[in-house]
Amino acid sequence: MTDRVLILGGRGRIGSSVAQDLLTHTQAQITITGRSPETGKAVSLSSGGREQFLVLDLVEVDRLRDAIANSDLVIHCAGPFHYRDTNVLETCIQQGVNYVDVSDHRSYTSKALNYHQQAADAGVTAIINTGIFPGISNSLVRQAIEQFDKAEKIHLSYLVSGSGGAGTTVMRTTFLGLQHPFEAWINGKWQLIKPYTDRETINFPPPYGLSGVYWFDMPETFTLPHAFPSVKTVITKFGSVPDFYNHLTWIAAHIFPKWLMQRYSMIEFLSHVSHFMTDVTNRFSGIGVTVRAEVTGQKNGKTAIYYATVVHENAAVASGYGTGSVAQLLLDGKLKKPGVYPVEEALPTDLFIPVMQNRGIEIIHNWL
Repeated sequence: MTDRVLILGGRGRIGSSVAQDLLTHTQAQITITGRSPETGKAVSLSSGGREQFLVLDLVEVDRLRDAIANSDLVIHCAGPFHYRDTNVLETCIQQGVNYVDVSDHRSYTSKALNYHQQAADAGVTAIINTGIFPGISNSLVRQAIEQFDKAEKIHLSYLVSGSGGAGTTVMRTTFLGLQHPFEAWINGKWQLIKPYTDRETINFPPPYGLSGVYWFDMPETFTLPHAFPSVKTVITKFGSVPDFYNHLTWIAAHIFPKWLMQRYSMIEFLSHVSHFMTDVTNRFSGIGVTVRAEVTGQKNGKTAIYYATVVHENAAVASGYGTGSVAQLLLDGKLKKPGVYPVEEALPTDLFIPVMQNRGIEIIHNWL
C-alpha cells in the first residue's frame, strides 16, 4: 500500500521543500494543506498525481482530526511555533499516527516533550526539531560526541545568507526570538542570557569564512544537555550575511522598546520589511546556510576538539532535507522509537550519514 503523508503548512517555503524531498526520495502520496484555495493553485503538476492540496485551518479541529486519521505520517510545518499549541501532536497520538515537525522554539519543544509517555504508550514515534537548525545541526553534534570518551562542551554556530530562501514566517521567528532572555547551560549551571549578545567571529567553510554570530535562543540550548548529560556547556549562536543585518537585528534586540517588540503588529511589520530587504540583497548574498558544530571533550585521557560543518546554497531546501530524511526513514520502517524525542535522541548516526549523502550533503569533520 502507498504511504499517505499529510504536510501541514505545506505551501510555505519550508513545507514546500519538505514535500519536494519526499516526492524525490519516497513513493508516498502527499497531501499538503493551506488556509485558502488560492494557496493551492501553485501545487506542482510534476508529481505524477502524488501531490494534492487540502484547504485546512488548524483551528478546524474536526477536519484536522479526519485528515490525520487518513494519514500514515503527519509533518507539521505550520509555524511560527512560538504561537502553536500541541493539538496536532495530541491528535496524532490519539489516532496512532507518527509525527514529525520543524519546530524551532523552546516553548513549543517543552510542551511537546510533555507528551512523551502518551506517545510511547500509543506506539507513536514523534520526532521534533527537524530541519537544518535545529535538525541537521543536532545530528552533527551527536556524530561529534560519539568520537569522545567524554564530551564536555558543545558550541553550535549557524549562519544564513539573506532570507535563506525562506518566507516571512522565518523572519517572524527571528524577531520573536529577541524578546526575552533565555536560560543556557553554562559550566554546569543554568544562566540567563540576553539574545543577540556576545558577538563571536567563527571561521565557517567557504564561501563564508570569518563571520559574526550572536547568542540566540534555540531548543538545542536545553535539549542537548538532556540528551548528553556529561556536557557542561552548550552555546548556540546565530548570524546573518551580509553583516549589516546583524547590526540591524542587534538594534531590534537592544534599542527598540521591549513593549513595542512584543506587539504582534510590530513583529509583522519588521518581518515583512526584512523580507523585502532580503529580496533585494539575495541577488548579491545568495540564500545559503552553513552550520558548524564544535565539541570539546576527553579522548584517550587528553582534552581534544572535534568539529563538523555543512554548507548548502539554499537554507529552505536544506531544511527540507533534514525533515524529509527523517520522514523517509519513518516511512521505510528503519526508524521507530515510540515517544516524543528531539532529533538528536531519535536519529542514530548510522542512519543520518547515508540519508545526507543521498541528498548531496557533504559533512566536513576533523580534529582540531
